[in-house]
Amino acid sequence: MKLKHLQNIFHDDLDAIYGEEEVDSFFYMLIHDYFDVTRIQLAIDSNLTIDDPEKILEALSFLRDHVPIQYVIGETEFYGLPFKVNNNVLIPRPETEELVNWVLKKTDKEKTVSIIDLGTGSGCIAISLAKNLPNAKIFALDISEKALEVAKQNAKLNNVNIEFIEADILETKSIQDLKFDIIVSNPPYVREKEKAFMKPNVLENEPHLALFVKDNNPLLFYEAITHFSVLNLIDNGVLYFEINEYLGKDMIELLHDNNFQNIELKQDIFKKDRMIKGIKS
Repeated sequence: MKLKHLQNIFHDDLDAIYGEEEVDSFFYMLIHDYFDVTRIQLAIDSNLTIDDPEKILEALSFLRDHVPIQYVIGETEFYGLPFKVNNNVLIPRPETEELVNWVLKKTDKEKTVSIIDLGTGSGCIAISLAKNLPNAKIFALDISEKALEVAKQNAKLNNVNIEFIEADILETKSIQDLKFDIIVSNPPYVREKEKAFMKPNVLENEPHLALFVKDNNPLLFYEAITHFSVLNLIDNGVLYFEINEYLGKDMIELLHDNNFQNIELKQDIFKKDRMIKGIKS
């Protein structure tokens, strides 16, 4: 079957859902991943054919059902690194890359520091920090055994050493004796009432455990992690969060009430309040 004919099938089936440009992007990703054919090669030779279209037609079916392309392929890129992903972990977002970049900019790469990523998921934060902070000791915690399986694969894929911990962020007694220079977290922060604004590919596929909190207690995880940080950060240790864009003022108040100093609320590239840090006094 000609690849160009397949591409037309993709557009016929998916343009109404995703738009022409994104469908092209999906198609080029798939033919490169499945058949090692690049966009340029197809542009040069429009008669390129494949013998067995079954796999890519199955991918088309997944996309029609709103399965994210990253789950279809089983991988994505984050902070310039490859990551395996499946529906046990969130697909890493560009906003989280900004959080990683902020931590790296504020951390002396020559120093030996201890860092824990709470709610690690795919391991994208912990692994990216480990890759760029060669003298750091990195820990990564998650409640999900299946998420940790993915994170461990990604640590091996990126050739970094991470100490993984299976535990509940809300019940961290098992690691109370550890002290850290930096604590970083992108915990669940989407309120139930915000589901109405989310796309089906997220709602129907990504793990709700890692996304949502109850409307009446949106700071549940932030409060628990802040209290943990009061006990487990060294003096002048730094706490970093990715946050719900609507809760910036609440987060400032939370850190202030727990005696954190030099609190800084930071916007992402879309000018949304997305990150916050504070220093333990």
